[in-house]
Amino acid sequence: MDNRRLILTLIFCFSLFMLWEGWMKHNQPPAPPPVATAGQDSGAGSAAPTTTLATPGEVPGALGASATASASAPTVTVRTDMVTAEVSALGGSIVRLELVHHKDSQDKTRGFVLLDNGTVHQYSAQSGLIGDGLPNHKTMFSLPEGEQVLKDGQDTLTLRLAAPPTADGLQVTKLLTFKRGSYEIQTGYEIANTGSAAVSPFAYFQFTRDGQAAESVQAMGVSTFTGPAVYTDAEKYQKVHFEDIADGKAKFAHKANNGWIAMVQHYFVSAWLPQGDAQREFYARKIGPDLYSSGVILPVGTVEPGQSASIDVPMYSGPQEQNNLKAIAPGLDLVVDYGWLTVIAAPLFWLLQWFHKLTGNWGWAIILVTIAIKAVFFPLSAASYKSMAKMRTLGPRLKRMKEQYGDDKVKMQQAMMELYKREKINPLGGCLPILVQIPVFIALYWVLLGSVEMRHAPWLGWIHDLSTKDPYYVLPILMGISMLIQTRLNPTPPDPIQAKVMMAMPIVFTFMFLFFPSGLVLYWVVNNTLSIAQQWQITKMIESGKEKAA
Repeated sequence: MDNRRLILTLIFCFSLFMLWEGWMKHNQPPAPPPVATAGQDSGAGSAAPTTTLATPGEVPGALGASATASASAPTVTVRTDMVTAEVSALGGSIVRLELVHHKDSQDKTRGFVLLDNGTVHQYSAQSGLIGDGLPNHKTMFSLPEGEQVLKDGQDTLTLRLAAPPTADGLQVTKLLTFKRGSYEIQTGYEIANTGSAAVSPFAYFQFTRDGQAAESVQAMGVSTFTGPAVYTDAEKYQKVHFEDIADGKAKFAHKANNGWIAMVQHYFVSAWLPQGDAQREFYARKIGPDLYSSGVILPVGTVEPGQSASIDVPMYSGPQEQNNLKAIAPGLDLVVDYGWLTVIAAPLFWLLQWFHKLTGNWGWAIILVTIAIKAVFFPLSAASYKSMAKMRTLGPRLKRMKEQYGDDKVKMQQAMMELYKREKINPLGGCLPILVQIPVFIALYWVLLGSVEMRHAPWLGWIHDLSTKDPYYVLPILMGISMLIQTRLNPTPPDPIQAKVMMAMPIVFTFMFLFFPSGLVLYWVVNNTLSIAQQWQITKMIESGKEKAA
């Protein structure tokens, strides 16, 4: 029994350490064979994009006079029921995107700013054409006058931004289409060839962002992933870390006829989602001090004299709402990363969603999930608590054995094992409930940490955000009290030192849980309460049976 306590403590502490360590390094994709980097031959099937691939990386605002041009370029504001966007005349880039229905972490009176023009981050959505004289994200486009508003009864709002005619007689118009009830923005180009020669341009669509992490996480120093991600049918989901891009060690699928590229951060994502099976090339590179670009290159096709061509790519820029992401593009829901316990976390989130539909509150959904989990493992818990109750009744006999054998630990252990065998008690039986809860605990932690649905989700009273710590530490204190009661119900270890350690554990874990998401602490409080009720009832039955037998 002494060893059982020690093993139990070590396993649980090690698992909590893995909670911190695993989030940092979990789910690394298998490295594909080395491919050409951005500066090498990585064209989308021809030499054209290879020779001009460096052009998209020269981001205005990175250095020198370009920064002045970017800051001074006029913008137009677009308002829909979902977003407020600022579109710059420089390249027609979306330089700021505020989400109306998701509030800022610090100032709840304004929306969350995803794409940012330098207030907190440098983060913009850029696009352009590759070819001599063709407009790119450094070209000045004409803007419509006045604020553009999606009116009642209007499903879409399209901005038409005209580029100056090229010397070769090409007239290019950039189109940005905003949709009602959607975070998707259609980005496209119309190319009219009024010249005398055919052209075969390529189009690129990229995100340019600084390398700083997004919202900080307030539990155990956990740092969620921020950076580009690429998805293809062959290679699946691959994260690309900024430091690997800077070192030239980034490995991901560069060419495919399917897939998408995204910029991922905590709770939110922006993604270019090319349609069809056109050959495409993905790239990611450092373009300045703490500034990175990642995007996709697509062929527009040949435009003969007197002919026109067009290309458009949807861009999703919004919250990581899993049900919506699944419907938008294959694999896009994988940006919600639950780590190596996804097999447990994904069903947990599905169950949470189901209960949320019933109750309309994520806090009550967590409580119902806890009850459901407890019901599933009720037989296992009952067997363990019976074993612990029986060991509790052996307390006086174990105390006499300790007095009998004194410091002879070998004979003491032999006598204890013979006693357990006669009484048909498994000394490790009490570990099973905790061992079962550890993976569920970690999986639920990642669900609460990574699901945007939990962000700013209230429960009742003082709990206004289940994804952050309890502001008044009420739940952690209740959790500590419940652990103390459980400790009292457990059999006391014969070793006085181990007994003191077990009594100190509730205090230690209370301080640890002070900074855990309140939704997770709520789960643990409810679970402990149910365990106490079950264990108290079983212990009472066992001890009553022993008294009757005596």
